Amino acid sequence: MSNRKFPVISTLNRFSLTGILFLLLFLFSESITAQSIRGELITGLNLAQVDGDEVVGYRKPGFNGGVGAALPIGGQWTISIETLFSQKGAYKKYPLEYIDSLGLPYYNLRLNYAEIPFMLHYNDKNKLIFGAGFSYGRLVDMTEIEHGLNKGWTTPNGPYNIGDWDIILDIRFRVFWRAYFNFRYSYSIVPIRERTYTSGVNTWTRKQYNNMLSFRLVFVFNEDIQ
Repeated sequence: MSNRKFPVISTLNRFSLTGILFLLLFLFSESITAQSIRGELITGLNLAQVDGDEVVGYRKPGFNGGVGAALPIGGQWTISIETLFSQKGAYKKYPLEYIDSLGLPYYNLRLNYAEIPFMLHYNDKNKLIFGAGFSYGRLVDMTEIEHGLNKGWTTPNGPYNIGDWDIILDIRFRVFWRAYFNFRYSYSIVPIRERTYTSGVNTWTRKQYNNMLSFRLVFVFNEDIQ
């Protein structure tokens, strides 16, 4: 067992409290009424990769889920905030000839984030809803396996940044009643790590960024269905 500087559960609790405070400030602003607020229950799948880690492809699946609140701001526009648990990372199992040439064999990275996205949505005639925004994620747990060995990093002193700032683009459409299918793309706007690689006499350094596709179901409450 590794001795972490702070427990994962404690971090999640603190982050959840922060998210609740943001939600309260958002929901009880003087300019909005309770009748217009829409609650959201979110669940889905991430397909992730890390750009700059010499591993290519959206090969790392993970969970994406949580709750949200959305507020119409007139006409076809809506703003929303979410609190999510989101799993990112990378995965690749190289063929033997690739291992021999680059010295970069089997790799498995799991990054678990508690995440708060802020979004602006445009409703196109109740057919498609387009969204754009940004999110802040806090790394609460991680595992990195390389050459079949666990690197044993802990989140406070490991090589990955505790914070991850992402830009987000998404689209959703109604599946049935108040359930929507949501496709989301997110990408880090600041590096999550900088790493130096060595293969033979060659050495190079690359900055790394989370790069992720999300496929989600969003259940909306208190929605006025036309």
